Amino acid sequence: MVRQLCLFLPLLLASSVKPAVLQIHVVQGDRAVHQPGSRVQTPLVVKITGETGEAVDGAIVSFRLPAGGPGGLFANGLATDIVRTGADGAAAMPPVRWNTTPGSFEIRVTAAKDAARAGLLVSQSLGEARTTSMVTVHPGAASAKPRRKWILLVAGVAAGSLAAGMAVSKKSETSAGSAPSSPGLSVGTPSITIGGPK
Repeated sequence: MVRQLCLFLPLLLASSVKPAVLQIHVVQGDRAVHQPGSRVQTPLVVKITGETGEAVDGAIVSFRLPAGGPGGLFANGLATDIVRTGADGAAAMPPVRWNTTPGSFEIRVTAAKDAARAGLLVSQSLGEARTTSMVTVHPGAASAKPRRKWILLVAGVAAGSLAAGMAVSKKSETSAGSAPSSPGLSVGTPSITIGGPK
């Protein structure tokens, strides 16, 4: 019984010990934008640390690009490449030849040391960063010309009425000595033609 307990004790202890925890921190290259068809311009650099924040030396770090769409290939001709961390826990992604498909993509980064594992997705994109130009439109700017035409039209009609009234007034003054007569003013149906905006 004691002998059997001694045989199983190391197995029980080994199963109760949890593997160390790894953490991946992006040092450089998060949300980087690359020119389609170029080589890597902003390398992705990560740092692998343990659960207490210490750098992990000798961890295996894998960088995996998308299988299709925006992305590229490493120098080995594959979408995946592997490096080991140094004493500082840092690992830089190997050189990449980007394809010519513009758009966003994610690089899957995984790290392993003994039984410990960690994973992270890093967003990047292919294509030039675009700036959005803002155009300010003042309220009523589109209707400024038609409104001006209406104002001129109303002013013209008013001036015409005033001129007709003055003509009638002068005529009645000149014929004051003669027999009274009805004024010769007649107003027909007005005809107004408005063209489209120019």
